[in-house]
Amino acid sequence: MNESMVRRNALILSCAQSLGGASPAIIISLGGLVGQALADDKSLATLPVSLYNFGMALGTIPAAFLMRRIGRRAAYMVGAGVGAVAGTLAAYGIVSSAFLLFCLATAIAGFYGACVQSYRFGATDGANADFRPRAISWVMVGGLVGAIIGPQTVIWTRDALPGIPFAGSFASQAVLALLAIPVLATLRNLPQPPSSSPKAGGRPLLQIVATPRFLTAAGAGIVSFGMMSFVMTAAPIAMVACGHTIGDAALGIQWHVLAMFGPSFFTGRLITRFGKERVTIAGLLIMACSGAVALSGLAVANFWLSLTFLGLGWNLGFIGATALVTDCYRPEERTRVQAFNDFLVFGSVAIASFSSGRLLNAAGWETINWLLYPIIALALIPLLWQYGRGARLRTA
Repeated sequence: MNESMVRRNALILSCAQSLGGASPAIIISLGGLVGQALADDKSLATLPVSLYNFGMALGTIPAAFLMRRIGRRAAYMVGAGVGAVAGTLAAYGIVSSAFLLFCLATAIAGFYGACVQSYRFGATDGANADFRPRAISWVMVGGLVGAIIGPQTVIWTRDALPGIPFAGSFASQAVLALLAIPVLATLRNLPQPPSSSPKAGGRPLLQIVATPRFLTAAGAGIVSFGMMSFVMTAAPIAMVACGHTIGDAALGIQWHVLAMFGPSFFTGRLITRFGKERVTIAGLLIMACSGAVALSGLAVANFWLSLTFLGLGWNLGFIGATALVTDCYRPEERTRVQAFNDFLVFGSVAIASFSSGRLLNAAGWETINWLLYPIIALALIPLLWQYGRGARLRTA
């Protein structure tokens, strides 16, 4: 594929990301609050958000299969259609006060989320090694628009149906997913992902994922996304419990998501200049700073600033980790490795978000933030070792 087509597809995927990226913002902003209203057991309040992340983890496998069978473009369009169905079911679950139906809808939405998360890898197909970090950043920039669309959709549509809070927001989520379909239809010449059969060539998956390079990259992605979800899932509930308004909570999530995607304008260039390991390390350290801000007070400013640092750290950490993963496979191995990496990442996110709700209910907001430090250290240590080893080899 020529360079101009690679750039064109990256821009289209960025636009699709802006629409698809609104869905998790809506689910995360409201999922815990809807769960708190509908669930008899309040410790299950964050279960809808956890099931969204669990659905995203499980969705990586059928999404990869679908991409191999019908190509990325068609699979992405199917994913958007599933997202529209999920939003409609979620709205109906709220209208009918059916907690289980609402949970099912957020789990189904996870398949759409898995497709959206794959956009960053789709943008690297056919790109040369130097352009890959920038292609990933371009797609993630689309999330910046999603960061505005999602929370503003919550604010403007949460009372659209009189007497049924939040149902209008999830109906709007369905509309946004439908709008993504014609955007995705304009993609051209995306390489067909290779078959996963042994005849397709490449090393066995177990051999690839057992390498220190992959384990370090995947570990950084797991911690970056898992800990971000761990704190973010609890934040809206904690804010309301501290006497802040739902609007304050939604705006806090908006600042957070803006910080998640806004830096993508320059993250790719930072990776090119300073290296993948250093940028990923910086992201994890900034996430640690978010915990310090959260632990220093319970004012709106503390929540907002903490969530902003959390989003910025996620951006550098997750994009850096994604770029590290692209160094771990050959072209014929990419679909299997990408899907397995995302399964690990979003599986950990599902566990983190579910644990977050139960831990918040049992131990409080401070405990959530103290737990950031030992888990971030688990990812930092191998990254620092890998970076130090690479630096020694470069100077040898």
